[in-house]
Amino acid sequence: MTQLVIRAATTIAVLSAAAKVVSVGKELLVARRFGTGAAIESYLVAFLTPALAVNVIATSLSVALIPTYIAVRETEGRAAAEKFLSGLTAWTLTLLSVATVLIVAGSPFYLPLIASGFNQRKLDLAFQLLCALAPIVVLNGLAAIWGAAINAGERFALVALTPVITPLVTIVVLLLFVRHSIFALPIGMLAGSALETTLLGAALKHRGISLRPRWYRLDRSLRQVSGQFSPRAGASVLRSGSAVVDRSFAATLFPGAVAALSYGQRITTTLLSIVGVALGSAITPYLSAKAAKSDWVGLRRTLRNYLLVVIVASIPVVLFLLYFAVPIVRLVFERGSFRPRDTVLVAQTLSCYAFQIPFYLSNIFLSRMLGALMASRVLIWGAAINLILNLVLNALFIRTLGVAGIALATSCAAFLTFCFLMATAIRRLHEKQLEQHA
Repeated sequence: MTQLVIRAATTIAVLSAAAKVVSVGKELLVARRFGTGAAIESYLVAFLTPALAVNVIATSLSVALIPTYIAVRETEGRAAAEKFLSGLTAWTLTLLSVATVLIVAGSPFYLPLIASGFNQRKLDLAFQLLCALAPIVVLNGLAAIWGAAINAGERFALVALTPVITPLVTIVVLLLFVRHSIFALPIGMLAGSALETTLLGAALKHRGISLRPRWYRLDRSLRQVSGQFSPRAGASVLRSGSAVVDRSFAATLFPGAVAALSYGQRITTTLLSIVGVALGSAITPYLSAKAAKSDWVGLRRTLRNYLLVVIVASIPVVLFLLYFAVPIVRLVFERGSFRPRDTVLVAQTLSCYAFQIPFYLSNIFLSRMLGALMASRVLIWGAAINLILNLVLNALFIRTLGVAGIALATSCAAFLTFCFLMATAIRRLHEKQLEQHA
């Protein structure tokens, strides 16, 4: 089974990397077409709220779904699992639709706050773009639910590959259809999201699973998902707050500190997003299946073995980034207005961010383990601890290390959060074993 998980994680990582490459190509084309002008600024502001809604609602729901879906399938049969998925889809569509309406209806109040420096023309354009982008909340949410159901059946390739579609469609729209209008971006995103959702739905239909949402009462399974979703959504919001805290501290330093922090973070974020998605997607069905069978000894063994593999495998990556930080930054960024002195600063930031890699990946594994144990409420405490630690350590490290201290604070907070989640996971497993033998 370990080999199957590693093989699945490798497949997901390779396909996710391919999607990242296409996404980078799209960003380069967008930069070439629109530069840093008013139109692209309006688009970026308009995209903030729908992106946050998708991240908080859709992603949290998809992760919360898998343990319950597998438990229902293992204990009550396939028909009960299909009924559960149908009911959850109906409730999810309602939640996503309400969120979409609120995003659009509330935009006259929050857009001027987010974009306080915009004139009225740019604000009007941002509102128009927001209205065009809003449907992606429902589309991406539905795709996340259906993708999670496919992953629960230990089929990972299609779900990992579909994110390549939206940037690819956007590139086609930019090149062939709406060449110079900023509305090419929402058109491409909507078309791509719709195609992704259609493909995932077709894959479920091919497996004989009905896509029709049906209203059922909030039974034990649906309430269980709701109980796992709420803390995950709250934790996601708190994690977003950590990024705001970091940028706020950087803004108190010299001009260019925010950019240096962002550039240093971008390399580690790209790496962690690929590996993290692969690890989380591949291990969740495996952990959920063991929990559904009450194999607590097996879960404890898995916890020990996989954390050891993650940490040991991460050490060479950390050392590589520490040793080659300057050449990497020079290769990736040093051209045009990005000068050698900027390279040195960003390399220092990258080096400090690199220390978080083993703990960031371990925290993903632990969060999925706690989800399988139906203990997602712990995650909101973990996210709150991370936010508080990040705030305190930023204030301490920034005095001596400057912008690199903000990155080091993030790494230290990740380590201390890991200690908390690790201790909690071990305690929960011990409690489950005692209950089983009682």
